[in-house]
Amino acid sequence: MNAVIGISGVVAILLVVGSGLGLLDRKQFSFRWLLVVAGLVVLNDLLLTNGYGIISNVIGGNWNWQGKLLALAGTLGVASLAPFGWKRVGLTFQQRSGSLRSALPIAFLYCGFFLVIALFFPSDPPTTEDVVFQLTMPGLEEEPFYRGILLFAFDRAFCGRFRFLGVDWGWGAVLSCVAFGLAHAFGYSNGALSFEPMIFALTAVPSVIAVWLRYRTGSLLLPVGLHNFGNAIGLLV
Repeated sequence: MNAVIGISGVVAILLVVGSGLGLLDRKQFSFRWLLVVAGLVVLNDLLLTNGYGIISNVIGGNWNWQGKLLALAGTLGVASLAPFGWKRVGLTFQQRSGSLRSALPIAFLYCGFFLVIALFFPSDPPTTEDVVFQLTMPGLEEEPFYRGILLFAFDRAFCGRFRFLGVDWGWGAVLSCVAFGLAHAFGYSNGALSFEPMIFALTAVPSVIAVWLRYRTGSLLLPVGLHNFGNAIGLLV
């Protein structure tokens, strides 16, 4: 029940804030697509939690392998639908012509930042499962969802754009980062809602870089790789 209340809070925040932003420019706002966003967030959480405990965990392990795999399968299923499309949501290895010239330096800076953090704040000795999970599941599941189908839906809800740093931004990009931060920092337990500002900042802010890379290259390849690097580097140094 705690998970249901928590995700209901996240959806309520996105709907209220999204609707408020939409009223500022009604001609370029689609409430229908904002509802699609809400549905995607609920679907993703439902699969991540193994149907809120209804589905038996047959994979086991100390990490949520089954939930991540179910959520990834759900994301790929949505991406296969006609209104979406794999390439349109970034599920392609093809990079936009000339994009890597500007994208790779940002990627190296991103890696350097997390390497410095890992060196100054070492983690406890990891298990093999810890390393394998962090090298795979976070990026493979979260990027196709948050920077893939969810960002695509947000961009259909908010069609207004402005050019900055070589890509076209909209409120959808901002809200997709907010959604990512809330997924990690907002919850419900012991009869009360909780919010961790530091966790929100450490997840929402780096996700802006992932959104820029997704827009700039047209692909989720770099965001997936960098996400897993950021999660795993502290376990490897």
